[in-house]
Amino acid sequence: MKFDEENMPRHIAIIMDGNRRWAKKQGKSASFGHKQGAKTLEKIVRYANKIGLKYITVYAFSTENWKRTEEEVKALMALLQSYLDDYSKRADSENIKVKILGDITALSQGMQKSIINCMERTKNNTGVTFNIALNYGGRDEIVKSVQNIVKEMQNGNIKIDEINEELISNNLYTKGQPDPDLLIRTSGEMRLSNFLPWQLVYSEFLFVDKNWPDFTEEDLDNAILEYQKRTRKFGAN
Repeated sequence: MKFDEENMPRHIAIIMDGNRRWAKKQGKSASFGHKQGAKTLEKIVRYANKIGLKYITVYAFSTENWKRTEEEVKALMALLQSYLDDYSKRADSENIKVKILGDITALSQGMQKSIINCMERTKNNTGVTFNIALNYGGRDEIVKSVQNIVKEMQNGNIKIDEINEELISNNLYTKGQPDPDLLIRTSGEMRLSNFLPWQLVYSEFLFVDKNWPDFTEEDLDNAILEYQKRTRKFGAN
């Protein structure tokens, strides 16, 4: 696929919606859908690295997802931990840098160990930065950013007139990264679901009417081509 190299998105965010609906259509369990979704994710991240994307951020597990059944949560956590362990083993050959966005303190000790190991093993890789939003909530992220800033103020390190957008951004999980240029949400739903509310204020949105396990490299190509047709004005006329 030929893209306009001067107008490539640097950062694509994805809400991977529709795993459970896909599984239901197959007469399978939700965990089966999540497994197929994980295979799709691996394929898309590898392709994103191949075509030179700098950052890709996916919504893997939200702070609200704890409301799902205990069986589904356990299965999803086991799948995610296996996924991270596998990435750690392939760190040297994949050249993909993995970063976790979210509050990992609420996760099991085993999961926290897998997260830390995966990020450590891949931290020097120079390919795409693969952000996994895990136990992530957008409003919670902003609250934690404000709390960090208030602590710095109480310690006398920050004055109130020094609080600006840059300072808040530098206290988010995505510190040092550009905001997403494009958000893709699969399954036809049209909402953010508490995903990156600060970072997505000027992103282009694309809603794809297919469930995540059916999403292909060609769909990513088409999303990039659609992005390149749009004119981003950032509030200008």
